[in-house]
Amino acid sequence: MSSRFSLHRRLPSPRRSGNVALLVLAVLAVLVLGGGAYYFLGGAGSEAIDDEMVTDVVVRAPFDHVVLEQGEVESSSNIDVVCEVKSRGSGGTPILWVIEEGTYVKEGDKLVELDASSLENELKAQRIGVSNAEALVISSEAAVETAKIALREYEQGTFLQERKAIESEIFVAKQELFKAQLKLDEARRLGAKGVIKKLQIESEEFAVQNAKNILEAAEAKLTVLTDLTFVKNKVQFEADIETARARLTSDQSVLSEEQDKLKEIEDQIAKCVILSPAEGVVVHNNSFSSRGGAEFVVEEGASVRERQTIIKLPDPTKMQVKADVNESRITLIRTGMPCKVAVSAVEGDMLARVKRVNKYAEPGSWFSSSVKKYATFIDIIDPPETIRTGMTAEVRIFVEQIEDALQIPVHGIYEFKGHHFCLKKDGEKLETVEITIGATNESQVTIESGLDEGDRIVLNPRKHLDLMEFPEIEDVSDRGKLAEIGSEAPAQEEEVDGPGRSAGGGESNPIVDRIMGTADTNSDGKIDSSEIEALGERGSQMKRFDSNGDGEITKAEVSKMMKQFQGAGGGRPGGGGPPGGGRPGGPPR
Repeated sequence: MSSRFSLHRRLPSPRRSGNVALLVLAVLAVLVLGGGAYYFLGGAGSEAIDDEMVTDVVVRAPFDHVVLEQGEVESSSNIDVVCEVKSRGSGGTPILWVIEEGTYVKEGDKLVELDASSLENELKAQRIGVSNAEALVISSEAAVETAKIALREYEQGTFLQERKAIESEIFVAKQELFKAQLKLDEARRLGAKGVIKKLQIESEEFAVQNAKNILEAAEAKLTVLTDLTFVKNKVQFEADIETARARLTSDQSVLSEEQDKLKEIEDQIAKCVILSPAEGVVVHNNSFSSRGGAEFVVEEGASVRERQTIIKLPDPTKMQVKADVNESRITLIRTGMPCKVAVSAVEGDMLARVKRVNKYAEPGSWFSSSVKKYATFIDIIDPPETIRTGMTAEVRIFVEQIEDALQIPVHGIYEFKGHHFCLKKDGEKLETVEITIGATNESQVTIESGLDEGDRIVLNPRKHLDLMEFPEIEDVSDRGKLAEIGSEAPAQEEEVDGPGRSAGGGESNPIVDRIMGTADTNSDGKIDSSEIEALGERGSQMKRFDSNGDGEITKAEVSKMMKQFQGAGGGRPGGGGPPGGGRPGGPPR
């Protein structure tokens, strides 16, 4: 009985067994979480790894000074298929149909069809306009002929009739004068004989004078007709002819313009169907903004402007790579330098050479880095058929090739106040050695002085700064120069910014200046809540800059946050970064 009782005492109840299992799981979870936190927060294991001293030997070997960049494959000889349809309004011309990208086409194949409905409506109205202009021209031509006939009618008809009538009047007046003169002569003879009285003689004299007056009036009328009226009417008829001709010329010009406009509309309708000018593979000319957003995508429904490129037909025998090179290395690159291009779709490297280096930096945005990049074009020699435009390529530009160079990995260099140092290991002895570096590439750096072949150096000196001893030297780095300038400037308040300085008296940060210049729209030295809201999603992200929680962001707060970001990501001089601002284990950036 006692044994059974003792056995039952040892066995826990099911409920208690479950509690114990939960307790064990909770303990394991705490241990796992604690261990993970300890690891990530810099526990003993992490320190052991960080403190592990990795070394390498200084060697003398051939060295390639290489600039490594990423780029995009494109053709150096493209046939641009552009929109030749004039934009009606500000919206451009919609695309009704476009051939698929990557299609191989022959000359004359249909590539794009644009919407011609508005042009067809204009065509109908224009045809009516041409008909009206033709009617005006016909009317004007008839007016010219009528004016010419009127002139001939006057010269050969009306004028001659009027002249003949006046000449008849003159002839009659001469007869009457002759008769009156005969009567006067007879009266004078009779008067001399005393047959008639003197009063009758005077009456005959008045009759003669009246006949003379009538004759003179008729002759004057003929003179006015021939010398004045004829000339006046002729000038008027000729003016009518010239007026009719001018109106005809004007109507003919209007007709010509209307016909040209009609021909242009018909030509524009024909250009709404775009045919391939040559053989090639279709590449849509899509464009993207500096932030990666699509600005124009060739697709049905998209609107295109006049002279805008829609499709490119690249020449596959002339391919190049466009790479954006950092401003810190662009001065190293010259036209004609040999290169190697690697594309994942092509086995092996392709030989190439530098074709052109742009003299102006590529455009950027305020949100991007202040470091400028310059487009560099690399010609691929004998490109394979498998290469395509748009492929991502890795370009290695051989700046310099040294047959025999003393060199070490870039990880072994630490920069301090603009000077370069190595942690040299000789057995158990460690020595901080100042060195002079030369050419670099993505993994190695050449040594001009300070080390000898066979010396052993520590590859991670940043992790062993407590073992390095730096001499008292002048700070020749850019940061030191800025600090020196800042120390000579007049003292300023914490929140006051001066020229070339950031809030708090530190050196100016271009990124901070760009953020403040863009977001502080009223230029009051701070970004208030309304300006934050106006930035949308970026404004929501910037709210974390408000360290004192007053709802406004000052330049000092922006500068403080940017310094925290820079501190978290390492730095250049004084921060243990590789020479030239490079990345550990990669090409200098």
